[in-house]
Amino acid sequence: MRNTIGSLRTWFRGHPLIPDAIFGGALAAASVPFAHAAHVLGDPDRLRTPDAMGLGLVVAGCLSVALRRHRPFLVLFLVCVAEVTLASTGRNPSLLWLVTLVLVYTIAAGRGLALSLCAPALALTGHLLSSAAGGGFAGLGGWSGHLLMAVFTASLWIAGRSVRLRRAYQAELRDRARRMERAREADTRAARAEERSRIARELHDVVAHHVSVMTVQAAAARRVLASNPDGAREALSAIEKLGRTAMSEMRSMVGVLRTDGTPAERNPQPGVREIPALVDQMREAGLRTQLWIDDERDTPGATGTSGPDGTEGTGRKLPPGVDLAAYRLVQEALTNSLRHAGPQARAWVTVRHEPGELAVQVEDDGLGPAARDADEEVTGHGLAGIRERVALYGGLLRIGPRDGGGFEVNARFPLKDT
Repeated sequence: MRNTIGSLRTWFRGHPLIPDAIFGGALAAASVPFAHAAHVLGDPDRLRTPDAMGLGLVVAGCLSVALRRHRPFLVLFLVCVAEVTLASTGRNPSLLWLVTLVLVYTIAAGRGLALSLCAPALALTGHLLSSAAGGGFAGLGGWSGHLLMAVFTASLWIAGRSVRLRRAYQAELRDRARRMERAREADTRAARAEERSRIARELHDVVAHHVSVMTVQAAAARRVLASNPDGAREALSAIEKLGRTAMSEMRSMVGVLRTDGTPAERNPQPGVREIPALVDQMREAGLRTQLWIDDERDTPGATGTSGPDGTEGTGRKLPPGVDLAAYRLVQEALTNSLRHAGPQARAWVTVRHEPGELAVQVEDDGLGPAARDADEEVTGHGLAGIRERVALYGGLLRIGPRDGGGFEVNARFPLKDT
């Protein structure tokens, strides 16, 4: 039942001429007996007996309500003219006063403030002229009729203005909701694009590092397969371990893209604490690497400095994003050194906690920038990913040749003092 009523109401809103015509017909039907009753109950000497002309003007005025949404000012003017004409000829205007009130409400609800003020002025002017010509408000004359007409006109005008303001407020709410929906969709698209970019950086770092190390290990195993089976076996074991590690990291990152509702594996992200294990991997792959992690906090009594093995000085708490960025920077830099620096190259990794910042430096004494620039022109994603990571956290980055030969990557991440 509710659905039927709601559908009928929606249909009438889409076809406003039909309910207005029904309302006008009801007024016209009621105006005929009202005119006869006013003649009987009023002053028969002053009011003429309702005739065809008078009833025709009254019925036409009532039926004009059907056009109130399209030409309200024109209809109001014509109804006022009909009301004055009937009063001046000694005929009763019947329910035309009610039609003027309906039109005042319509104009107040559908037009601006300046135009809507003209409606009650026109209606009251028509009423005064009708009263002066011998008519009255519902059979009442004098100040009582004028006062009642003024009160009803003002009340209908205020009601119409209230409806207009409520409609404007609801339209503003709907427009604001649409804007918020569009803004939310734009934010969602931007977040998805940022997440895809982040996953792309992580995948590049993971794949580039582990595949590079696995390639070096596989080449070493191939060379010593016949002469040193035990060494080849160790190299193959290292390849297997690196492959499992790479698959675990990729599964953790790509798991956020699942849409089937299956919970993804969420392994802890690597950080500065895992750099010593990363350096050990590079040593096993053949890159002679030394690591220093210095913790020089600006609080009294802070200690902790590591030597080349990097087993100390990793206890300071870092923001998760900076912690991951520092690890990925070292990983990418060492991977590039392994690929481009040459078989006899050495690398140095320094991670220093300084007051207000974290300094990360990776150097090697390999072939220098000339050999690696040609390869970076082909790929280039690694160094671009490093720049994006450092810029994301407001850091400073220097990538280029090292004094005395080789290559270096030097970054500084700002930290909030604690």
